[in-house]
Amino acid sequence: MTATDRSIELINAAAQAAADKLAHDIVAYDVSDVLAITDAFLLASAPNDRQVRAIVDEIEERLLKEKGAKPARREGEREGRWVLLDFVDIVVHVQHSEERVFYALERLWKDCPEIDLPEAAKATRGGGEAAAREGGESS
Repeated sequence: MTATDRSIELINAAAQAAADKLAHDIVAYDVSDVLAITDAFLLASAPNDRQVRAIVDEIEERLLKEKGAKPARREGEREGRWVLLDFVDIVVHVQHSEERVFYALERLWKDCPEIDLPEAAKATRGGGEAAAREGGESS
């Protein structure tokens, strides 16, 4: 089983929205073979809580406006360190860069196929790891 065309469409729109709001390290995985609850995960990060919220808001607005998709669930917004948007077909994780490094969700899903994303999203790779390391060293 592979992610549906609708899931890929939503992942690409969410990835583009995240890139437009300067998210770091945007990556998506097809988890349809290992999880029955969703087809795909999108991971993105930002260097501060305000930007995490801005990315989440942009993804939610863009998917509703362009794709008619509204999240069934939105968690973690109060803290702004790790926000989860559950669109049923896809789940979006937007994390503060420090949480992204600490929890390393990529390790959990590394055996799942990576979903090809728009060029703007691919260009974000590697930007958040350096920011998290710098932030961790100065704390």
